[in-house]
Amino acid sequence: MALQPGDLVSIPLGKRETVGCVWDTTSTVPADFATAPGREVPLSRLRPVAEKLDVRPLPGSLRRFIDWVAAYTLTPPGLVLAMATRIHLKDAPKPALGWVRTEQPEEGLRITPARRSVLNAASDVPMTTADLAAASGASSAVIRGLAAAGLLREAVISVAAPFATPDPTHGAPQLSEEQADVAEQLCRPVKEQRFDVTLLEGVTGSGKTEVYFEAVAACLAQGKQVLVLLPEIALSAQWTDRFIRRFGADPAVWHSDLGTKRRRETWRAVADGTARVVVGARSALFLPFEDLGLVVVDEEHESAFKQEEGVMYHGRDMAVVRARLANAPAILVSATPSLETLANVESGRYHHELLTARHGGATMPDVSLVDMRADPPERGLFLSPVLCNAIDETLKNEEQAMLFLNRRGYAPLTLCRACGHRMQCPNCSTWLVEHRARGILTCHHCGHTESIPSDCPQCHAEHSLVPIGPGIERITEEAKLRFPDAKILVMSSDTLGSPAATAEAVRKITDGEINLIIGTQIVAKGWHFPKLTLVGVVDADLGLGGGDLRAAERTVQLLHQVAGRAGRAERPGRVLLQSYVGEHPVMTALVSNDFQTFMEQEAEQRRPSFWPPYGRLAALIISAATADAADALAREIAFAAPEREGVQVLGPAPAPLAVLRGRHRRRLLLRTMRGIAVQPILRDWLKDIKPTGSARIDIDIDPISFL
Repeated sequence: MALQPGDLVSIPLGKRETVGCVWDTTSTVPADFATAPGREVPLSRLRPVAEKLDVRPLPGSLRRFIDWVAAYTLTPPGLVLAMATRIHLKDAPKPALGWVRTEQPEEGLRITPARRSVLNAASDVPMTTADLAAASGASSAVIRGLAAAGLLREAVISVAAPFATPDPTHGAPQLSEEQADVAEQLCRPVKEQRFDVTLLEGVTGSGKTEVYFEAVAACLAQGKQVLVLLPEIALSAQWTDRFIRRFGADPAVWHSDLGTKRRRETWRAVADGTARVVVGARSALFLPFEDLGLVVVDEEHESAFKQEEGVMYHGRDMAVVRARLANAPAILVSATPSLETLANVESGRYHHELLTARHGGATMPDVSLVDMRADPPERGLFLSPVLCNAIDETLKNEEQAMLFLNRRGYAPLTLCRACGHRMQCPNCSTWLVEHRARGILTCHHCGHTESIPSDCPQCHAEHSLVPIGPGIERITEEAKLRFPDAKILVMSSDTLGSPAATAEAVRKITDGEINLIIGTQIVAKGWHFPKLTLVGVVDADLGLGGGDLRAAERTVQLLHQVAGRAGRAERPGRVLLQSYVGEHPVMTALVSNDFQTFMEQEAEQRRPSFWPPYGRLAALIISAATADAADALAREIAFAAPEREGVQVLGPAPAPLAVLRGRHRRRLLLRTMRGIAVQPILRDWLKDIKPTGSARIDIDIDPISFL
């Protein structure tokens, strides 16, 4: 069997067959975290390949990318390869067959009226049996008889490509002078077909999407492919509408909600180059692009780009690697860039382009604090009189308002007023969240669900369970009572289960069918609602607590993005932040609209102690079925911890989520100075550690979450 690197093959593995890929030994992985060469396997243990699959080989740039991700994340390469091939490639679609007329003479065959009708309807363009029967009025038996006589033959029916080719000259926008200058800078490395990374920073509503669309157009004009990553699939609906207006065709969309058939079509269209532009979630990085010419990461600061289970990688960082291996430019886009990206700009590794003004003459919204100590809501409620009055005024002016609370469900905690018992998840060390609309208590970590009991399960007091704190359902309940005439729409992952549902919600808002939007973090993502003039943040302090390294950074980014939804057209916008700690640096930065100064202060706090991005982190998460087993393995790992200059090991300690899905968890944190790679340290540290029984070690390079 003639096989080449990249060929996908069916191979025997034990008693089953699975998909594998013919690999090669070329490597672009840096030496400081490259894996040791695998051991030789005796020829006697090798088995023959079963078959070569009828799909294009994985491109060399994708194979090098898989090697790179595996080495960087300390993950077995096969697990990374599975992310690129887990779409059941063996089930290749069978070509559709139809009938065409042959040149064979009709002598010797009696031509009945029915046969004549079929021959007149047939041509050199294949038609299915059903279509030919309908066109001729003859039966399928007549058609098969003509085929047996040699007057018809089977031919493959050509199928149109699933994606139309976007037109780079279609719908070109009228850019401002500032936008045009930035677009020119973004297009230069695309036209020169060279690797380059640029941060495109711009205030909310400055037209960043339209500007980087010019780089997309330049890439399409060269016949190359484009990958655009979005942090949430919900964003794809409005983004796709803007793309169609600009390029006159749909992009290929890639995310977990696609059906199997569509995923196969898209995978193959990417591989053969007919899918010219792909917009998708982080997993789109592993598609087999034939000729990748540009990678764009929109909302690059979003923590949703980090995958925290299985292969733990950061989509933004790996997108830069994917672009470098394809020798293509990368554009990172955000109104509130991450400190990691800003540090790369500061060091000269990334270029920086800035859009300072909102498009079309719109102005930035006025941001002010509502001191909840001075203007508290009524007892049992959560909307202050100041915010309620502002909503009344907004609705009276026939404008739209938005309430933001980044907490799903009705209440984050349910307790008994008689004995103090708290409703807790049986599988995790976390409280159950009440979802009153569905009549359940649920765990947002493991998915455990139970009905809301009428009595306390601890002391059996009747009707003693009370919800503590607000979730988005509770705010919606309060809003319906306080604003009975408002046309309310709730936007959260519980109510918008698909891109189609999100698109319908966006349509209702845009068409003015809704005047009060209530949402979780999904409403912070790049939406453009021209009639939205007021944003109220119910709990601006949420997210500031705990010991998370990036808590303040994430909070200011999220609230800045939420605030940016207001006043994006000709009507001015305003933002009200309900807070109990108005003196916090995050609140000061939001009110003064001084994101840059806040990030400079954040950098100064992290730099002296080598916290990221000025140092490196790797988390070791130990889990086991029992606490004793987790503690034993954690102690063993801690005892073998490396000791060298510039390296520090913190822990072991119980994880903040000490029990997750029934497994007990302990954490250690490896911290090094920026110039010291963590991969070889970890590999040497753990080489003699052999977990037994149910115990497991997960490694998270560059962790985002510390739960």
